[in-house]
Amino acid sequence: MIKTAIELVRTAFEPAALRAVLRRARPSRADYRAHLDATMDWMRRAQDAGDDDGVARSYSLRHHRNYKVQGWLPSYPETTGYIIPTFYDFAALLDSPGDAARAERMARWEVEVQMENGAVRGGTIVDTFSPSDFNTGQVIFGWVRAAEETGDSLFDDCAARAAKWLIAYQDEDGCWRRSASRFARPGGHVYNTRTAWALALYGRRAGDQSALLAARRSAEFALSKQSDNGWLAENCLSDEARPLVHTIAYAARGMLEIGLILEEERFVEGARKIAVALQNVQHPDGSLSGRYDMDWNGAVRWSCLTGDSQMALCWDRLAEVDGNASFKETADRALRYVMSTQVLATKDPGVRGGVAGSYPIWGDYGHYEYLNWAAKFTADALLGRVAGKLTGTSG
Repeated sequence: MIKTAIELVRTAFEPAALRAVLRRARPSRADYRAHLDATMDWMRRAQDAGDDDGVARSYSLRHHRNYKVQGWLPSYPETTGYIIPTFYDFAALLDSPGDAARAERMARWEVEVQMENGAVRGGTIVDTFSPSDFNTGQVIFGWVRAAEETGDSLFDDCAARAAKWLIAYQDEDGCWRRSASRFARPGGHVYNTRTAWALALYGRRAGDQSALLAARRSAEFALSKQSDNGWLAENCLSDEARPLVHTIAYAARGMLEIGLILEEERFVEGARKIAVALQNVQHPDGSLSGRYDMDWNGAVRWSCLTGDSQMALCWDRLAEVDGNASFKETADRALRYVMSTQVLATKDPGVRGGVAGSYPIWGDYGHYEYLNWAAKFTADALLGRVAGKLTGTSG
């Protein structure tokens, strides 16, 4: 209550932010399809917001201190990369060819902004050049899928250059320490298993054994940092002692998918430990705490909505792999919680159908922002339910 009161004062002269502080999460009366359509419409508007074919990083309710604007922020190469498969999935499963065209435009824009050395830059399109291992992996997802969908070898070539750069910078123990962008803390990042998942998909498509080996090494590094209870060390953007559910889910999904691609059960089991641990601490309303300490104690009083949707996808995937109905039920609760925070009836195009970084909106992750990657993971989880087929398996 005290924190809410403080935020009410801080946002008193910012109507959009003030409305967000006052808004309460309520069980949605709308069905999965209504939320899916609203979320996809939000991402279409995010792509159309700028003067390029990338997707706007986010919609900020407050004046953003870094970009000096309120509203749509510049296009973000990293997340545009893994939004591409979402649009291709929606187009294929729900007969929406215009979204396949949008996905291809995103992929060709990524070609235009790829760095000379094959890497993808950190930050948005207006930030100072800073090659990033994680961002490079996320765009590989998009190029691999675009190559599969269009048959254009240009996308294969871009993915190959990006993979070569990643492999060159990976340390012997499977960690990337020398190639993080200036926006990430120094040192190793276990959540780069998601980068390695992209390498595994590329390696399988291209028959590139060096890429598959790099993926295995990354998953092995993750296992070396895992405690018996499933918790992972060195796995956060900012606070290793209390990692975000966002990065926990990144790491878990990467381990899971690498294990499935390489047929290595030890990696699947590593992801399963995390899924079970978070299942055991899920709140009755379906949410998770935004951060967890090494004993899986919630460390903050807000929820990371991005991580909630990501974990819904992890639980969905494990429900399919294991035939465990409890994972599906846990995923449903998490997704329903995220849906309860969405606003489907507002004239504000940056809020309608968007997914905030945190709930309440003033939480530390994506502070007063609706994030394109939060929308992406939510759309993946919703699409799987609407189409009756698991989605999000290509990034």
